[in-house]
Amino acid sequence: MSQTIASDNHQQPSLRVHAADNVRVALKDLPAGSEIEDNGRVIRLAENIRHKHKFTLQTMNEGDLVIMYGVTVGRVTRAIAEGGTITTENVEHSTDNVQPQGRRDHWNAPDVGAFQGVTFDGYHRPDGRVGTANFWLVVPLVFCENRNIDVLRECVAEALGEDPYRDYKRMARQLLRGDTQPAPVADAEERLFPNVDGVRFLTHSLGCGGTDDDAQALCQLLAGYICHPNVAGATVLSLGCQKAQIDMLQRAVADRDPQGLRPVRYFEQQAVGSEETLIRESLGAIFDGLAIANQTSRAPAPLAELTIGVECGGSDGFSGLSANPLVGAVIDRLVTLGGSGILSEFPELCGVEHELIARCRDDHSAERFQALMDAYQRHAAAVGAHFSMNPSPGNVRDGLITDAMKSAGAAKKGGDSPVVDVLDYTEPLRHKGLNLLCTPGNDVESTTALASSGANLVMFTTGLGTPTGNPVTPVLKISSNSELAARMADVIDFDAGPIIRGEAQIDELADQLLAMCIEAASGRYVPKAVKLGQLDFIPWKRGVSL
Repeated sequence: MSQTIASDNHQQPSLRVHAADNVRVALKDLPAGSEIEDNGRVIRLAENIRHKHKFTLQTMNEGDLVIMYGVTVGRVTRAIAEGGTITTENVEHSTDNVQPQGRRDHWNAPDVGAFQGVTFDGYHRPDGRVGTANFWLVVPLVFCENRNIDVLRECVAEALGEDPYRDYKRMARQLLRGDTQPAPVADAEERLFPNVDGVRFLTHSLGCGGTDDDAQALCQLLAGYICHPNVAGATVLSLGCQKAQIDMLQRAVADRDPQGLRPVRYFEQQAVGSEETLIRESLGAIFDGLAIANQTSRAPAPLAELTIGVECGGSDGFSGLSANPLVGAVIDRLVTLGGSGILSEFPELCGVEHELIARCRDDHSAERFQALMDAYQRHAAAVGAHFSMNPSPGNVRDGLITDAMKSAGAAKKGGDSPVVDVLDYTEPLRHKGLNLLCTPGNDVESTTALASSGANLVMFTTGLGTPTGNPVTPVLKISSNSELAARMADVIDFDAGPIIRGEAQIDELADQLLAMCIEAASGRYVPKAVKLGQLDFIPWKRGVSL
């Protein structure tokens, strides 16, 4: 017996995203035989459709193209009945039939009247940029120094009384000893450096044993962190004999800081001698650096000084309908206010290149974007990979069947504003507005790159949940659905689920999310990833990751 499901605003059962689409998205579990209204027609579901998954609006035969978001997202490999589910068994990745578009000469900027004259409280740097946080940075030039970085991290945390894992260590002692009594909580000590948000320690697996290009890329990446507006200065540890030499990093830093305004101390273990001497001198440099950083305090800055990187990870079938377009609406507001956004993850722009090229403000940007996309695909092919391999098992399980389908939703994070520049990996932001940055789709590698290019805040969307953060840039997590927001409340900062339920409009929530970004940039709201001490840093070894 069939069951007709009404498409009311509050609990609509499914959604056709674009008028040209030949599939709909199930917004809740739909039983076989259910009748769905679509543009005056009634579609009877041929099978059970899980929420977040897509079903066809007509019978589709082998070779037919699947259209969603108004673009090609797949090709049918096995006939699908009307009202049947799109799966990896009957559809494969395809971007065929994608047509070039003419250059767009205008866009509909959003109303930002509510934010005119609004400021955030940031750290004003000598080079004119403004940070949303104030860190002293400690970095190794080579993986051989990771152990010394860990020693310094433990020593500094002990000296400052700022161990982020204190509660978990107490939990472990209680579990081991069978002690159910909570340990007494010591009175909080007065902060020695109240204007400093902490010391950040990076570790990585590069610096030697790779190619010259690997060493140069690492130095450029580290220079982006050392010269980041959220960083007051840095202490650098080198072994001495590795491929990534101190002078390489110094040149990369000088490119970003030609006036030498950023204090940086370099230590070479093979020149210093004993490990004890290295640790003592490094600790002295860190504490001297904290005193320098503490001289800067927060002061009002215009929203034009905000640069927000956008990222997605653990995406689901709702990400492209709620969280991603919500983030895009915030980026459009920020760009209208004179600020900047950075959209990365090139494998997740596959299939929508023509739309982004149409938004490029000049031929140079359009040509560079296409050239970087083509080069990336050649790198992937050289190691036997393809962008179609990008969706993870979790993505597929939750309705993102092909890379093109995932990309069409992921690109929504970039909003609708013009593309003012296209950056290669590790290149710094040069122009205010929306920028494209060549990175892999790997969550941490891409977020790591966003910070290096100058993002002083990151909005990170997720449908399945991920704890990813960054050492120097606060990361806000936006969930695509309310179930996730409730289940993983300790990692989610903002819930876009009301959009799916028809309880809120994107414009309404975009104003709320931008307000949260301003609070986070001002230090008045601490993102969950920061509270958890989630400080992920992974350089991209080019040509390997998708």
